[in-house]
Amino acid sequence: MSAPRPEAAAPAIDFYFDFASPYGYLASVEIDAIAGRHGYAVTWRPFMLGAVFKLEGPRPLVDYPLKGAYTRRDVVRCARRLGIPFQLPEGFPRALLAPARAFYWLSDRDPALAKHYARAAYAAYFGAGRDISRPEAAAPLGPAVGVAAATLLAAIQEPAIKERLKQETDAAIGRGGFGSPFLFVGGEPFWGADRLGEVDRWLASGGW
Repeated sequence: MSAPRPEAAAPAIDFYFDFASPYGYLASVEIDAIAGRHGYAVTWRPFMLGAVFKLEGPRPLVDYPLKGAYTRRDVVRCARRLGIPFQLPEGFPRALLAPARAFYWLSDRDPALAKHYARAAYAAYFGAGRDISRPEAAAPLGPAVGVAAATLLAAIQEPAIKERLKQETDAAIGRGGFGSPFLFVGGEPFWGADRLGEVDRWLASGGW
């Protein structure tokens, strides 16, 4: 009797996001459910929008007088629709390298655990309005996913992990990613939390 054939891995969507992005937070709540309905997995990939700003010159949306006022209203409205808490942290926006580095250290050990950490980080930053930009603030989220804060604090500061985040950011930009969230379904790019409906329809139809 021949050995059973291994099941093929589920096709994956690449979900690029910045922890400092409120729209990344909104997308993180829905993307796995949308993908799962169509038999897709989701690979979460934090990256740093600051590198995009250096390349293209734009600023965070909230720094523009008119766009900023709209964005502050829109993200609250979208959070109400999703039934999730939302508040802009004091000093927003900040560069959130520390949680992104923690994510990749965890992902190398257990991608599912890294996703749990990412959700905890987003909940702390945009759900509770807590500043998690410093390593000393990002590491205490570790126990929520079963990792000691001291272990995660040391990991965040490893040179190899710092380089990993830089490489992932360069890879996102190399693929054409310029915002958060930015999704790739195969080679097809989708930008923005407001495109999740398009992603859903694309997956349902096989594309157009």
